[in-house]
Amino acid sequence: MESMMKISDVNHHTIKTNGIQIHVAEKKGQGPFVLLLHGFPETWFSWHHQIHHLASHGYHVVAPDLRGHGDSDSPPSPSSYTMFHIVADLIGLLDHFNQQQVFVVGHDWGATAAWHLSLFRPDRVKGLVVLGVPFFPRDPHIKPLQFFKQLFGDDLYICQFQEAGRAERAFAKYDYLTVIKKFLLINNIGVPIAPAGMEFIDHLETPSHLPPWITEDELQIYADKFQKSGFTGGLNYYRAMDLTWELLAPWQGSKITVPTKLIVGDKDIGYESFSKPYIEGNVIKTLVPDIESVILDGHHFIHQEKPQKVSDEIISFIQKLAVN
Repeated sequence: MESMMKISDVNHHTIKTNGIQIHVAEKKGQGPFVLLLHGFPETWFSWHHQIHHLASHGYHVVAPDLRGHGDSDSPPSPSSYTMFHIVADLIGLLDHFNQQQVFVVGHDWGATAAWHLSLFRPDRVKGLVVLGVPFFPRDPHIKPLQFFKQLFGDDLYICQFQEAGRAERAFAKYDYLTVIKKFLLINNIGVPIAPAGMEFIDHLETPSHLPPWITEDELQIYADKFQKSGFTGGLNYYRAMDLTWELLAPWQGSKITVPTKLIVGDKDIGYESFSKPYIEGNVIKTLVPDIESVILDGHHFIHQEKPQKVSDEIISFIQKLAVN
């Protein structure tokens, strides 16, 4: 109920940027501008805790529905979902608000978008906080999909999501609320690979009860939005990975130069199955020289599971940069 009351306290706008309409949620303080970027399968609402916490500390907070999600436009072609498209949407959004340089916070695909915004336009980013997804260098010799297939096989969720319509048909066997529960409450499955002959969504368990950090009403908010938009827009981010790789060739070897804080849950399936040695090692620091990493007790959707802790980490990072 508290979440529902807070929703009514957020302003909503539709902004034209990069040829499409983007919905944004805004809560305006007088302090620095903070841009919050969600992942899949989410909308701006995934940040509702941080929106109110940051705004209560005086920050001007904006959380868009990224293209393909929520009340924003969903171009039909996967080729419209490269990181170049997403970053272009965000630059238009910043221009709309007349913001030359901002703090950016991203989770999941929003983290990937935040990394690329910082890579392409470091002049527009004061500081970067990323949740769950580290910056991975572009391998000039192998495309992402081929890399994942070689490492994990064809039934890795990313690989299953490639074929147009396949995941959508698999998801359609369930109601929207069940699909959201399966993803947002994912827990202890190891590497996210379906058994041979099984769709990934069928492999995910449907929780018998909810954890204390989320309510049925909050999950229903996501379900209602995806019932309206469908899942294709979000899935197209996976389907555009190889095209983004091709277009990134001019940035081969480039580093992230903006100050960065990486926050990861120690039970995040990506961290446990793939990125832990990379995050804890020294290689990432050669690619993101000004980075600090924070490992929290939690899972992939850490900003919802541990909202106060994540909000505090964001604010402490911004305040540190302000002092410096």
